[in-house]
Amino acid sequence: MQDGSLIARFGRARHDGSLAVLEGLHALKHALRFGARVLEVVCSDAEQLDRLTAELAADVQPRVRALARAVDPAVFAQLAPWAPSTGVISLAQRPALELAPVLADPRPAPLVLLEDPRDLGNIGACVRVAAAVDAAGVLTGGGHDPWHADALRGSAGLHYALPVLRVDIRRALASGARPLLAVDPGGDPIAPDALPPRALLAFGGERYGLSDELSSRADARISIPMRAGVSSLNLATSVAAVLFAWRLCRETARAASPPSASSRKG
Repeated sequence: MQDGSLIARFGRARHDGSLAVLEGLHALKHALRFGARVLEVVCSDAEQLDRLTAELAADVQPRVRALARAVDPAVFAQLAPWAPSTGVISLAQRPALELAPVLADPRPAPLVLLEDPRDLGNIGACVRVAAAVDAAGVLTGGGHDPWHADALRGSAGLHYALPVLRVDIRRALASGARPLLAVDPGGDPIAPDALPPRALLAFGGERYGLSDELSSRADARISIPMRAGVSSLNLATSVAAVLFAWRLCRETARAASPPSASSRKG
């Protein structure tokens, strides 16, 4: 592929709902680890990328080595608004996702709903946290594409570790498949051990919080305890606080549970 065609391809990909632009090695390594179909890996220095992959992502090094091709650094600099410091940028296929199977996931894990997030970096950070705790997925409302390259940069490519999709909020709530918990400063202090195992955790936008409509439909409202005088938290921080409270509570309960009969026999 000629340099001009490559630049055009990456430019078009940023507006293609079937593709994901992965900026940097961390995004690429996570995409590969979690089964992404990677279509193109371009780097500014193949030897440098190989050394860095050996250091930071040795498990995917053979695949990165096989996929990567070097281009002139001047061309590489034009493939993203800010060239990744790790010297690699990739294209991957987005997964085909539907709302119904995500809502129906039977695992005892919460599903995150971001009502109207305005900051793409925040969306990515929320996805990263949700992946870390093994949540059931992240749903977003509003006008922003959660698979935008800036959101993928914020998640370090962990969009591929769990379902991430933009939805019609009313449709997501209509099924009643999961108990809806609104995270709201006016709610009751969170009790992690009392969270329903398949809760739909709703978080409002960065500026205005949850809408009255969504809050009124919630089965319960919960709040994050904070020091007096501190009025709010960053959206991604709020998501992290609630999800890790749930995760740590689950881990504590698991550690306290007596071993099963089968494990005792072993």
